[in-house]
Amino acid sequence: MRTRRLGSSGLAVSRLALGTMAWGTRTSPEDARDLLAAFRSAGGTLVDTAHGYAGGLAEELLGDLLEGPDRDEVVLVTKSGISRATGARVVDCSRRAMMHQLETSLRRLRTDHVDVWLAHTWDEETPVEETVSALVWAVESGRARYVGVSNHVGWQAARTMSLLAASGVPLVANSVEYSLVARMPERELVDAAGALGFGLLPWSPLGRGVLAGRYRTRLTADSRLASDEFAGFAGRHVGDHTHGVVEAVHTAATGLGVAPAVVALAWVRDRPGVTAPVVGPRTPAQLATLLESEAVELPEQIVQALDEVSADHA
Repeated sequence: MRTRRLGSSGLAVSRLALGTMAWGTRTSPEDARDLLAAFRSAGGTLVDTAHGYAGGLAEELLGDLLEGPDRDEVVLVTKSGISRATGARVVDCSRRAMMHQLETSLRRLRTDHVDVWLAHTWDEETPVEETVSALVWAVESGRARYVGVSNHVGWQAARTMSLLAASGVPLVANSVEYSLVARMPERELVDAAGALGFGLLPWSPLGRGVLAGRYRTRLTADSRLASDEFAGFAGRHVGDHTHGVVEAVHTAATGLGVAPAVVALAWVRDRPGVTAPVVGPRTPAQLATLLESEAVELPEQIVQALDEVSADHA
């Protein structure tokens, strides 16, 4: 797998990241072990998790699998600022919460540092200066090698970056939803990434599953849309408003002789400002399909056609 620099930093990462949001819930420990092994065997290095995923089970499972020499071969990303301790989504990017969550994450992951630590979202209730102070603390204490943000629009990322710069700490990444059916980052974030030097880590590059053709004809019992836990998340892009894009991806995939997921993933991977899309396969078979994208470069005519049919989603 080819590598890219994370933004303008010196950190080299695989141009595909393995996400762990479903680890400990819909992905079993056995499948998680096989997913990580297959990803590493393919040359993947960038692994993404978060304090709030599966109530901490995702980090614990990843920590079990990374014990030993494999830890040094993985670029480990985690996020703090969102929790679900009571079942409801709680946003808290205060210094107290951020520091506590990172300490908890390190214990779960069985490591003394993460390679990249992200503020999981923008917190309207906490002064950004306070959140930034926690990011600076993490770097200065050695608990994080690099820091960044997640789900920040352009001005939020720029404000965070300017405050970090005052302490001599760079902002290297912003993880945001980005796909053919969610092109909002192109409004300002892509330009900000290019100008300010942080890399984009797109989550849900397959449009929460819809671009893989998962809901094109029927709903399967094992899909996220059929799950109580993920139905609301997965259902956002299912419907008439995305039908044209889904069909265009399917047509392109048929012409290229690859799966629709490969086309959708290759499209977002090669957008300006993108370092590595974050994929969350539930099974090794799904990951094997996604890894096929490494050998695919979309012809310019197909890129233009996909751009045109998905323009409304920008």
